[in-house]
Amino acid sequence: MERGFEKASSDSLLAVDLDMITAFFATNSKFLSTEIQNVKTYKASKTDYGDKAIGYVQLKRDGNICIVNARIAPEHKIHSKQYKVSAVINETEEDVISCECIDCAAAEGGCKHAVVFLMWLHRRSEEVEVTSTTCYWKRPALAEVGQSTKYATLAMSTGKTPPPLEPKTTTFHKAVVSAFPNSSW
Repeated sequence: MERGFEKASSDSLLAVDLDMITAFFATNSKFLSTEIQNVKTYKASKTDYGDKAIGYVQLKRDGNICIVNARIAPEHKIHSKQYKVSAVINETEEDVISCECIDCAAAEGGCKHAVVFLMWLHRRSEEVEVTSTTCYWKRPALAEVGQSTKYATLAMSTGKTPPPLEPKTTTFHKAVVSAFPNSSW
């Protein structure tokens, strides 16, 4: 954790609404290029990547300015170094001042990691948990894939266990067994 920052949780995280994000993308020159408007960025802003890839979220408040930092696990090379992203938001004016990826080679052109992080902040703002507090200072779920096994399984990627396999019996085998009921097949 960085000096002066605290672990982010659902009750300490600031509210980021869609108007703030839209205004930021419309006025920031890094995000006006055609690269940021492509399919890759659109897919990255969906919940399935952002919720699994973001972890170790920390924040620091300095007056009305809130700085939120996080780590994002790479989408393909999941064992590579995680990207550090940072968002600076003015809470009183409800304005996203900056959002950038520190470690990405494409950061100068407005990389997808900044988009993923802003959309993640927006989704966390919409979640209202009255009776519980969720801590966001944890390892990203995407970084866990492949740690204990060599290959990812269906249960690891979807969170659901597949139905058990039924034994393979052919129609021919059933016909033979029924034709000879006293036999020890």
